[in-house]
Amino acid sequence: MGMEEKLDVSVADRQLPVASLVIRGEVITDNLVEVGGRGGDLTFLTPDAHKYLDRLPLRNPALMADLYTLSFDDILDYLEELGTRLDIADNPHLARARELSYLTAPTTRPLVDASYADLKAKFDRAVMREMADRMIGIPYLEGWVEEERLNGLRLGIRCFGARTLHVIAGNSPTISAATIIRNALLRSDAIIKAPSNDPFTAIAIARTMIDMAPDHPLTKHLTVGYWRGGDTAFEEKLYQPHHVEKIVAWGGFASVKHVTQYIQPGLELISLDPKRSASIIGREAFESEAAMAEAAIRLASDIGAMNQVGCVNARVIYALSGTDEEGLAKLNRFGEMVYDGILSLPERTSTPAKRYDRELKAHVDALRLQDDWYRVIGGHGDEGAIIVSQMSDPVDFSTKLIDRTANLVPVDGLDEVMGAVNAYTQTVGVYPESLKAELLDVLPLHGAQRFVSLGFAVQASNAQPQDGLELMRRMGKWIINEIRTPESCQAPWLP
Repeated sequence: MGMEEKLDVSVADRQLPVASLVIRGEVITDNLVEVGGRGGDLTFLTPDAHKYLDRLPLRNPALMADLYTLSFDDILDYLEELGTRLDIADNPHLARARELSYLTAPTTRPLVDASYADLKAKFDRAVMREMADRMIGIPYLEGWVEEERLNGLRLGIRCFGARTLHVIAGNSPTISAATIIRNALLRSDAIIKAPSNDPFTAIAIARTMIDMAPDHPLTKHLTVGYWRGGDTAFEEKLYQPHHVEKIVAWGGFASVKHVTQYIQPGLELISLDPKRSASIIGREAFESEAAMAEAAIRLASDIGAMNQVGCVNARVIYALSGTDEEGLAKLNRFGEMVYDGILSLPERTSTPAKRYDRELKAHVDALRLQDDWYRVIGGHGDEGAIIVSQMSDPVDFSTKLIDRTANLVPVDGLDEVMGAVNAYTQTVGVYPESLKAELLDVLPLHGAQRFVSLGFAVQASNAQPQDGLELMRRMGKWIINEIRTPESCQAPWLP
């Protein structure tokens, strides 16, 4: 049977797991097709999205009016209650999603467990309120905010929700939760395309919403399903401005580029492009054994957390150790400490890779034969590796570093780092904190989007910009009401 083939099978007879289709409060398990999950570890069944294409988009944008019968506190009440129900112990939908995610997720069981355990925290009332207030401003979500302008104009501004399609990433189940929260706070209508490496989490949350409040407007404005990415015949019908107004696309270069072909007037792309992150270690880290130890465990955390599947993880690290013999000796010693630090990380933070990338393993092993140019620490199994360059250049496969594999690069000055930062650079971890003063106003000109204290790269907040943009502000529609009078403004019909 191929990757996607229609099945003549009843619900009672099928043996494969089902990723149901949820359309605005209705759970659908008919017209099943067989789909292979990413990595080939799981085959599952899902309704053929082609059969439901006409039902996926909201047929009339005026139907979003029911969302505006809700106050902001009503929305928080709903989301807070939803959060209390996202407990694996008593939520069969979520428990089943987690079990199946052990096979599809890019990370190992302990990391999947930790991610699912973190879902409830996303629905903390104070956290959600802060997100809405900092990223939008609650008054703009609740009604019209009038502002006076110097030219006599009274300007009313309100942020409305939009009909939005989300093509989300699957490297963490928290992405599904964050997407649902953002849409609810904005009073948007959402279609979520579940990813092949996490086809179950968003559906499990949607089914929990149905169990909790089947007729609630927030339940009725969420659709979640899976369809094969790149299905042009399907997507060119759905990705139309009379169906959706905004597409929020996460993912790799190829998938994001694919979505761009559908963009036209009336349909906006909000792209969370593939990113890479780096770290910069100042001279102070090499001045004492204690400083080296502190910097090493911090860097180990930025490399190893989530097993390096995130854009935020460190991959290439520029160290101001110097390139002379003494500097290289210190950096090689530091590399050993970072490697040991990775192996000591708690299981909920990092583990040996689920399946160490074979191509990367071949590259790492090849470097062992070039010991004049590189020193390879570890990497004999699935535990990861630290590659210490013996010159001021990263490895030529630096964009493929994953599975707790990183490259330390010695430099003599910060000017050598500037050229390595570009539009693909997301997070820059820095040690010590004082070094940031030399970077904050310079690296953004080269493309850096986020600075973080070394060791805390994965602890991002939803109440802050992401990838150089204010995501929630972009997801909303900012409507203005201009109030002018002949007494306050120059009337064009008067002489």
